[in-house]
Amino acid sequence: MSSNTTYIRPLTIEDAVDVLSTSAAAVIAAGCTDLFPLTSAPRMTGQVLDITGIKEMRGITDNGEMRRFGGASTWTDIIRADLPPAYDMLKLAAREIGSIQIQNAGTIAGNLCNASPAADSIPCLLALDASVELTSASGSRQLPLSDFIVGPRKTLRQADEIMTAVLVPKTAETGVSSFRKLGTRKYLIISIVMAAARIEVSDQRITHAALSLGSCSPVAVRLNKVEADLIGLDIHNAAIPASHYVAETDIEAVINPIDDIRGTASYRITAAKTLLCEAIDNCLNQLRNGGGGADE
Repeated sequence: MSSNTTYIRPLTIEDAVDVLSTSAAAVIAAGCTDLFPLTSAPRMTGQVLDITGIKEMRGITDNGEMRRFGGASTWTDIIRADLPPAYDMLKLAAREIGSIQIQNAGTIAGNLCNASPAADSIPCLLALDASVELTSASGSRQLPLSDFIVGPRKTLRQADEIMTAVLVPKTAETGVSSFRKLGTRKYLIISIVMAAARIEVSDQRITHAALSLGSCSPVAVRLNKVEADLIGLDIHNAAIPASHYVAETDIEAVINPIDDIRGTASYRITAAKTLLCEAIDNCLNQLRNGGGGADE
């Protein structure tokens, strides 16, 4: 850091938001796994607000109706946490976020506030009906994650707010889940396409499906029509696999992929269907076998 940089490390949320209330231009630093790569200047200047000393922003707690992930909780925290099978997809995604060193440092709130279209956690959290808690000196508010991210690197977080938590309703903690990611190699790579699936059954029939795709549209999306088409299906029906029920046209109608160095739009549409069907089929196999954990 340069001599023009003021480094502040508060120990409470109250002290942190007080800083932002008087200096909304302060840069919030947690894991810094995206902060430094996105810093265009040779050195950081201005105020840097390091929130890693705020203990109440780290940890995963059950609040009865919600499970609360402190905004500074790391991917390693999530991987090691004792969570229901509905979170298996999030753990699978966490294991593919960079290296182990990145997983030890990177935070769940940082991943969401960075708002990359290729952020691995977002499809999983969308399929968990997650919301975010934003806190400022004037109080806290909650937003559905589906509303919070409005475009590439764009969110509804105000300059005087900190994302203090990610919240998942207990109603979304049922069922089994799976995650699939396509990149040019297995690890340490930006996603070309990601798919997350969470499926619930009763009396061997699908009663709820939450399906999401990432890295093939400006923001990750839920696939409401495909979800609805799965409701009522017998998981032991010989007509499944999922490719029998998932139409590429239903995916293309929701996502808006681009041509880039990692893949063409048409390739992404085809890959999106393939990965989504793999995630659904993995969930169905778990359910047929008694609801065990997702494969890794």
